[in-house]
Amino acid sequence: MAAMQEFVVDTVFGRLAGLRNGRSHAPKLLALHGWLDNAASYVPLAPWLDGYDLVAPDLPGHGASAHLPAAAEYTLVSGARAALAVADALGWERFHLLGHSLGGATASMLAAAVPQRVDKLLLIEALGSLSEPEERVGTRLREAFAGMAAVGAKQLRVFDDIAIAIKVRMMANDLSEPVARLLVERGIAPVRGDAGAAGFVWRSDPRLTLTSAQRMSEGQMRSLIRAIDSPTCMIWADPAQSYMPDALRRERAGLLRDGVLHTRAGTHHLHMEQPAVVGELFRGFLAG
Repeated sequence: MAAMQEFVVDTVFGRLAGLRNGRSHAPKLLALHGWLDNAASYVPLAPWLDGYDLVAPDLPGHGASAHLPAAAEYTLVSGARAALAVADALGWERFHLLGHSLGGATASMLAAAVPQRVDKLLLIEALGSLSEPEERVGTRLREAFAGMAAVGAKQLRVFDDIAIAIKVRMMANDLSEPVARLLVERGIAPVRGDAGAAGFVWRSDPRLTLTSAQRMSEGQMRSLIRAIDSPTCMIWADPAQSYMPDALRRERAGLLRDGVLHTRAGTHHLHMEQPAVVGELFRGFLAG
């Protein structure tokens, strides 16, 4: 089994870092992590994808990758363009695409936007992104603009010890200690205060926590899903997340031209907590 190694590429989004298994002559597989996660999200799953050139970038503003300029915004479109920029920098013309949560929403958009580039689409806890009624447009814009105006005053939380940050992630996302440790160790950076005391802060861009200025309606999201041509394999945790009830995820899956949906008992990060379950499903799908 090839170990995951650091890589960097220079793109129009800045220098993007990530992890790669080094199988450069194998079929290409681009893996996109979830919101406030990073490339380490795919370390547990990597052994089941050893037959592929697995590349897991830290998306802009996450992990070791550059933050977007102050005038730019983090959106699904910019995330999809950044993912494509990684593939372009690597010289990939066609590739399989894998995404978890926000990374799955980003992958959904990318597959719809450039179907000629994406072979098979693999999704974990995602198909499209969150939607909301059109009546929320004005309220969302006001919330987003207020957040942008106040972001400069936000103070980063400083952790005295990495173990504290690990416990925070465990509680926030219902993660086991080993899984939380993987994400935290890549997602944290040392800092020294004015008094000389050392600590650690999240190195993700604080703007990632702001309200998005725009969100698609459910009708728009369903139109996007219909535009996905790639054969698609989804795995969802059971019970379903409150924001994506089982009925909705099955309705969306039914819009795909070629899609298969699986559910397995687990939590939102089931690809990290139960990599064998997810890995066997995806390995069989990719080989089929």
